[in-house]
Amino acid sequence: MTYATQMKDIPVGVAHFSAIQLPPAQFVKDAATAGFNSVGLRLHPAFVGAPYYELPQGSKAASEFRTLLDSEDMKVFDIEFFVIGPDFSAASVEHIVAAAADIGARRLSTCGDDENRDRLIGNFIEFCQLAARYDMAVDLENMGWRAVKTYNECASLVEACGQDNAGALIDAIHFFRNGGSVDDINVDIVQHVQLCDAMGSAPKRPEDMINEARAGRLAPGDGKLALKELLSKLADKAAISVEVPLVGDVAPLAHLRNLNLKARKILQSGN
Repeated sequence: MTYATQMKDIPVGVAHFSAIQLPPAQFVKDAATAGFNSVGLRLHPAFVGAPYYELPQGSKAASEFRTLLDSEDMKVFDIEFFVIGPDFSAASVEHIVAAAADIGARRLSTCGDDENRDRLIGNFIEFCQLAARYDMAVDLENMGWRAVKTYNECASLVEACGQDNAGALIDAIHFFRNGGSVDDINVDIVQHVQLCDAMGSAPKRPEDMINEARAGRLAPGDGKLALKELLSKLADKAAISVEVPLVGDVAPLAHLRNLNLKARKILQSGN
């Protein structure tokens, strides 16, 4: 049995942001070699100027990418990242949703950044209904510098929208750093958990929150976040992935191997 096969006994995915400098094909190859089962991809910019990649529906690149996924025994789990702000239009991103479905993605990741709750709910419903036409689901993620800051706010919005394909995504750093309690988690709406770790006190200023999320995350188990408690509630109910952006001169494959090993150590310690 090979190293990669041994490391795939427990399904774990990895977010593209963990090695965003790699284009999708190389990211899949390195993620497979590192022992992951699936990947998330950035097909839409998370913020102005953020890196992302295109795999247009029906294109040669998309066809070749699907072939690569099969050859590596890998899947695409989710596609990032859609910010539902005041000017959000689901119709304007339908081509990305179609591209995501074309490569087999199952879920779309979003955040809410509109202080007008009624408008935010309406746009979220519209996006969920668009995704449903492509047999996909939508996950809402809380972030401390966005309008939907906490898990409880996120869960409330998901429940208010009343869409069967709507869920809450728990990213460990955003969950715990913004006051999340494992006891408050509604396991019926959380379909995806992203693991990472952190040390020190939670940042208070938005710019510091952003800096920690984008450049200050640690591999699972290297910090103090209550990951074991989180997984004890969700490991058998939600998909597990890892999101820790590569910082510094570490080779992407070495970084991904480390993330895979650390994540599986946390998972196995709870069994």
